[in-house]
Amino acid sequence: MRSVRMRIIVTLIVLVAAGVVGWQLLPDKDDPGRTVTVGTTDVITSLDPAGAYDAGSWALYSNVFQSLLTFDAGGTTPVPDAARSCRFVGAGLRTYRCEVREGIRFPSGRVMTAQDVKYSFDRVRKIQARVGPASLFDTLGIVEARGRTVTFHLSSPDATFPFKVATGAGSIVDRNVYPADALRGGTGVDGTGPYSLKTFEPGSRAVLVPNSRYRGAAAVPGHATTLRYYKDSAALESAWKRRAVDVAARQLPPSLLASLSTGDAKQRLTEVDGAETRNLVLNVRVGRPLHDRAVRQALASLVDRDELVASVYKGTVDSLFSVVPRGITGHTTAFFDTYPKPDPTRARELLRGAGVTTPVRFEFAYSRGAASKAEAAEIKRQLERSKLFEVTTKYYDWAKFQKQYTAGRLDAYAVGWLPDFPDPDTFTAQLVRTGSGMHNGYSSKSVDELIVASQQYEDRSRTLKDFRRLQQLVAHDVPIVPLWQRKEYVLSTEDITGGQYLSDGTGVFRLWRLDWI
Repeated sequence: MRSVRMRIIVTLIVLVAAGVVGWQLLPDKDDPGRTVTVGTTDVITSLDPAGAYDAGSWALYSNVFQSLLTFDAGGTTPVPDAARSCRFVGAGLRTYRCEVREGIRFPSGRVMTAQDVKYSFDRVRKIQARVGPASLFDTLGIVEARGRTVTFHLSSPDATFPFKVATGAGSIVDRNVYPADALRGGTGVDGTGPYSLKTFEPGSRAVLVPNSRYRGAAAVPGHATTLRYYKDSAALESAWKRRAVDVAARQLPPSLLASLSTGDAKQRLTEVDGAETRNLVLNVRVGRPLHDRAVRQALASLVDRDELVASVYKGTVDSLFSVVPRGITGHTTAFFDTYPKPDPTRARELLRGAGVTTPVRFEFAYSRGAASKAEAAEIKRQLERSKLFEVTTKYYDWAKFQKQYTAGRLDAYAVGWLPDFPDPDTFTAQLVRTGSGMHNGYSSKSVDELIVASQQYEDRSRTLKDFRRLQQLVAHDVPIVPLWQRKEYVLSTEDITGGQYLSDGTGVFRLWRLDWI
């Protein structure tokens, strides 16, 4: 996910917090140069776009790098950013061509060319970072560059390729600074986005200053921005309450979110339907306790999402019954249709019919999240009250968690998934195809064929049949169990505007849209 864009999560549809930090004195509010500080519980996996596929890293990339394409706020169709124009050429959706915008310069002063674009895409695939975004380019064959023209030759028709170009995976780097076959170390960034990275302190803060050389779809920001990184939601809540930040969001505790009121004149609260999902991922490899499909079906028969949403998340998220969330083309309620209610009797029959000895014992791993510990405890309780499962819950810090799940060492784990772009492909190709970013060993020829078939249609409404069938197959095979879909909250002081543009399902984190009244 993004690693898992798990963004893992990792929002991104993202909740944020803003204020002024101690590295500079608080200026007068009429000062147009005042710094906006944004707080988050996200983690930066890597400053190199070839090395991260998570929400926190991509939120930063969308401000300090450019891709050829981007999304307007609330948009569903990519628009040019570092490109002057992009389009499919010829027949069959197998050749995609872009003209690089003139006048874009890297921090060194060198002009960006099509060679830099080719270099950026090639290195992502060559490096193949374990928690990187190379899997997004599975249909990309050869990239050609000539002057300001870059041509992508695809191995199969892929109408979603422009969407993928517009993500953090498509960030363009300076070929004279970033190594071709290894990730760049250190804390520097040489991008061409609306902001330049002035300072980065891992786990603490990123100081962004306006990039006056920026040429693209956005505007040069009128202020500096500081991202503050908090270790958990409790720390972010504390920062908000003592007004160490002016905008609070990802990820605030559910108890605080449930208590907020739009009638409080001292703060601004934006609540919108979001597309971030959370899934329980099951390791289906031979030798693992959840390898048998009947075991996974029995598990799915016991999960009570509504109880989880009410008790742990206080109604700030919605129960989810399929891998494709509400609001996205093709959404169904496949898991509700297959497992309409918690049913211990059915679960017991499934296990008995498969000759499975009970209780089935497995480890449930979890990491970051506003209520991940309480969530793990609740799911453990739901499964164990049937006497059919015995669950050990275990917390891993984010770095170790990524290593463990990408290596296929976890029996089951819960992750958040922020859409890379507003299309059902990002919830299927990256979650349930063979070799997906979930690293859980799941492979289905039928699912893979449906994903490939869906990529042939530029008119995404023509994919409905394919995605509906795909969701039925996933509910039957149960490689993952959808849990909930997040509502997006942005909380800010009364003198900050633009919070609604930070988390709109496009995958772009628009810090430049924040401003003082």
